Amino acid sequence: MNVKMSTPERIFQAILFEVLAVTLSIIGLIVFTEHPVSALSGTMITVATIAMGWNFIFNWYFDRFATGAKEKRSFVLRLFHVILFQGGLLIFTIPVMAYILNIGLWQALLMDIGVTLFITFYAFMFNLIYDQTRACLISSKQVRSKQTREVAL
Repeated sequence: MNVKMSTPERIFQAILFEVLAVTLSIIGLIVFTEHPVSALSGTMITVATIAMGWNFIFNWYFDRFATGAKEKRSFVLRLFHVILFQGGLLIFTIPVMAYILNIGLWQALLMDIGVTLFITFYAFMFNLIYDQTRACLISSKQVRSKQTREVAL
């Protein structure tokens, strides 16, 4: 089964991903840094906004090259996907973190690498769970639809 995602579903997936990522990242940064919660929240919301745009664009192009059923993607392809995505995102977010938190690029790089390592694991798990859940929901909907047609006959 290879049911393509609609634009509204892609938007839903990106927003769900980012809301959970921002919340968990802020909690982690509160634990591991001494920056005020308000500065961390503003930084992570800005980074998440950048990431949402990047997520939409990157995944749209990635899906054009990695065809086939998403729930059947190999571990290696999923790992390649998340590393490529996070690497591209670092290019955009390091200067933003440095500016908002008023820290050097080196400090921003270290902080962003910490967030990226967490988000890399999170993204892998999120997408695996999302794809599997989506496949189950679509399969269940198709079974119910078939049963409804059979009852109508």
